Amino acid sequence: MPDFLKKILWPTDFSDEASAALAQAEHLAKTFGAELLALHVLPEYPVSLYNSAISVKGELIRRIDVIKNDAVEHLDRIKEAKGGSFRTLIGEGNSAKEIIRVAEEEDVDLIVMGKKGLSALEKIFIGSVANQVLRHSRVPLLLTKKRSGPLKFEKLLVPTDFSDHEEVERDYAWKLAKGFDAELLFLYVLELHNHEFPPRLLDEMMDTVTKKLSSRKRREKEDVKITEDVTRALNAALGIVDYAETHECDMIVISTCGPGAVERFFLGSTTEKVISYSSVPVFALPSHYCKV
Repeated sequence: MPDFLKKILWPTDFSDEASAALAQAEHLAKTFGAELLALHVLPEYPVSLYNSAISVKGELIRRIDVIKNDAVEHLDRIKEAKGGSFRTLIGEGNSAKEIIRVAEEEDVDLIVMGKKGLSALEKIFIGSVANQVLRHSRVPLLLTKKRSGPLKFEKLLVPTDFSDHEEVERDYAWKLAKGFDAELLFLYVLELHNHEFPPRLLDEMMDTVTKKLSSRKRREKEDVKITEDVTRALNAALGIVDYAETHECDMIVISTCGPGAVERFFLGSTTEKVISYSSVPVFALPSHYCKV
């Protein structure tokens, strides 16, 4: 699948979660034959410092050079220790903006990063940098969390609400499953307060989805295992996260599209909650993909 993932960006702040994200980025790069880029963004210094006296400005420039060299050496040590291969990039300024800028400038196909940062608050919720990248990037993201156990992608969970844009999600999930030789599991969460789809209609809609993918299996001559399930939960996000963890899924594939304009502006409340609560990596497709 040379046209799927050709270039992957791994932003790192040298945290434990960034290190865990690297393992998954390397796994993806190896599976799909993609080039891997490593990006570290230097701290953003106030503009006023650059307007200081020449001696202060000179010291600041020297200090930035030292930090930059330290970052390059740190990445070189990581590369040597892991026996991996990636191209090193150093940015400067606002972390989220630099990640987005580099991703677009380098024309990457995927950003793989830890979903939390180094601050105490970010260790509880999705980190501010990951949140900003998720909200503004036009590039798909794989958001990860530090996990124990072997690295594997054998079961991919695709939540469904039968929206029009889901064909894009299913296509990405299909290509990932094809590359990893993984099982695709389609899940509909029946919220306890919601009776949108009666059981018979729900069965018919699930059947339509699986028939389309079964047809694709025959057309592409790929033996991708496809299953579907329905679960009940207080809300969709909790149902998705609980199902992914109890059924030992290795990745959740979901878009940042919500059913309404307000939800699209706020990423889609379900998607944001899934990313925040899940210990399973989340492959998130930006909202503009919904219009494809």
